Amino acid sequence: MKEKKLLLVGAGPMAVEYYKVLKDLNCDVQVVGRRESSCVTFEQSTGYMPSSGGIEEYLSSSELDRDSAIVAVSVEQLASVTSVLIDNGFKNILVEKPAGLNVDEIEALSNHANKLKVNVLVAYNRRFYASVIKAKEIIEADGGVSSFNFEFTEWSHVIEPLKKAPGVKEQWLLANSTHVIDLAFYLGGMPKEISCYAGGKLSWHEKASFAGSGVSKNGALFNYQANWLAPGRWSVEILTKNSRLIFKPMEQLHIQKIKTVAIEKVDIDDEIDLKYKAGLYVQTKTFLEGDYQDFQTVEDQAESCLIYEKIAKGSA
Repeated sequence: MKEKKLLLVGAGPMAVEYYKVLKDLNCDVQVVGRRESSCVTFEQSTGYMPSSGGIEEYLSSSELDRDSAIVAVSVEQLASVTSVLIDNGFKNILVEKPAGLNVDEIEALSNHANKLKVNVLVAYNRRFYASVIKAKEIIEADGGVSSFNFEFTEWSHVIEPLKKAPGVKEQWLLANSTHVIDLAFYLGGMPKEISCYAGGKLSWHEKASFAGSGVSKNGALFNYQANWLAPGRWSVEILTKNSRLIFKPMEQLHIQKIKTVAIEKVDIDDEIDLKYKAGLYVQTKTFLEGDYQDFQTVEDQAESCLIYEKIAKGSA
């Protein structure tokens, strides 16, 4: 594709993955990190040394020649960094999910982007998995989704010892589990009605188990569950009149066809998902091409957060 100019903010592991994709997409990319140590690690992984000192220092000392950016910083910095970019004239911004630490930050970011007419898109890379792209073809051929279910169980024994900034683990459903919830609602439709229940408690999260059901705006019935104190894994199942489409793991697609009990693996062209972090190449290429129809806008994310908050707290 024709060379694009872009600013990549962040120098951590996710930024490294973006950089690999951007270089292979023939993108003129400048990278800005915060800590010198993370920039050195970035250079060791990619051969490119980012500018250190943070986005404010970079913007105050550099002449800008680009208006597009990708924000791949830690969760607690997503909204503030994106807001700085908006204030400095960037018009197209892809920010890592969930775009903020909490509902208030995301709503404020949405209002800010709307006021200055900036395209801010939220990077849910699972929307761009080869398995999901193939499933969308099957769903369309079958005439749409009739019902769906999903599980977003998190492994609490793994999460509890992680060192995160204050507030991150307390918002883990928004910060991490929405990878699953977003995908389910992306394929099946956002809720028109939803009833949510939650129970239990963890030392780092207000609730430990979740269940609920509802009907989507597309008329599809759905249900979900998760228990962060029990064994489990992420999964999404989409049902049509002809097929049960199973994402478990979500990088793969399995199918159960009508009038059978056999579950078969669907052949998908996942070469790119195996070469790069899954979904990232197609997501980034689509963003650079200005095709935003499959992205979650920050405005949509602010509305979705009202649903996520109900799921997290178990309120109807």
